[in-house]
Amino acid sequence: MFYAGIDIGSTAAKAVLLDESKTEILARKLMPSGWNSKETANEILSWLISLGHERNEIKITATGYGRVSVPDADSTLTEITCHGKGAAFLGGNDLTVIDIGGQDTKVIILKNGRVIDFVMNDKCSAGTGKFLEVMANRMGVSLPEFFSLAEHGRDIKISSMCTVFAESEIVSLMGLGTPREDIACGAVGSVASKVSTLVSKKNSSGQNYYLTGGFCESPFLIRKLSEILGAEVSTNPDARFAGAIGAALLGK
Repeated sequence: MFYAGIDIGSTAAKAVLLDESKTEILARKLMPSGWNSKETANEILSWLISLGHERNEIKITATGYGRVSVPDADSTLTEITCHGKGAAFLGGNDLTVIDIGGQDTKVIILKNGRVIDFVMNDKCSAGTGKFLEVMANRMGVSLPEFFSLAEHGRDIKISSMCTVFAESEIVSLMGLGTPREDIACGAVGSVASKVSTLVSKKNSSGQNYYLTGGFCESPFLIRKLSEILGAEVSTNPDARFAGAIGAALLGK
């Protein structure tokens, strides 16, 4: 028996296949969630079958915003539970997990591999991947280019707490001739500051910080988070698959 986890998030869909012992990741898939979660789920299911296994040999567990749209899932679980389990698999049992998603940011506290507490940002895209995506689009660059600019910038303050107002603030800064590098650096710093505020709500200072989600391969963001939190933030290239890994691990 093999175990698959499918995590359909607001921006990206992730899937993994684990071996029978649930100790090795045999395959990974990353794709945009698209406008129709059911179509995305069906494409992932076709991919799983294409790996050479019969459907009855795979236990599928779905998580994320689109978990109810996975028609062939054997079970569904919340993303908090799955992200916690996946992070423990990758980074250890006692962690403060920071997940910066497309539409929300979560801080999950793990003790002995179990979720004991969590907090999510308010219903606003400030402090999320969407915030940085909007800022990059406004500046006419891709996200990788945006982070590259930020690395060479001066940390200016983006004061607006709302993405819409922050975008207007950036337009004003651009009109004043502020270097793109400084604006990008300030935007990344703004996200890091909002994450720090979430972390402080759970009094998790000094714990092992572990970053999951799509920015796990963004060295500049990781460095900014470490500076603001005053402690090293670790991660792993597979951390973007944490939700899917946790779902697969919890598959019955």
